Amino acid sequence: MTHIVSDSCIRCKYTDCVDVCPVDCFREGPNMLVIDPDECIDCAVCIPECPVNAIYAEEDLPADQLQFIKLNAELSRAAGWTSITKRKDALPDAEEWKDKTGKLPELKR
Repeated sequence: MTHIVSDSCIRCKYTDCVDVCPVDCFREGPNMLVIDPDECIDCAVCIPECPVNAIYAEEDLPADQLQFIKLNAELSRAAGWTSITKRKDALPDAEEWKDKTGKLPELKR
């Protein structure tokens, strides 16, 4: 099993999770983070660190977020999606977006 970054991360990109990851499995895109399923060791330390509750164990992922299993796997290998290991500032308008849902159309690849 692995952990999955869901819709809630899009346009927020809080990076509190990367500081606690013992295996550096997070990848950073323009306006979202994803988890590389081949690197994740299923430790779950990232889950409580996310201020927008965007990270789930794969088996706990809500039904309306299941497409993010495939999306995390694809984007973690995509050109331009690089490893992130240190916390950075969230996106400038993260506070405006943090409680919104249905953000998949906002994803920049």
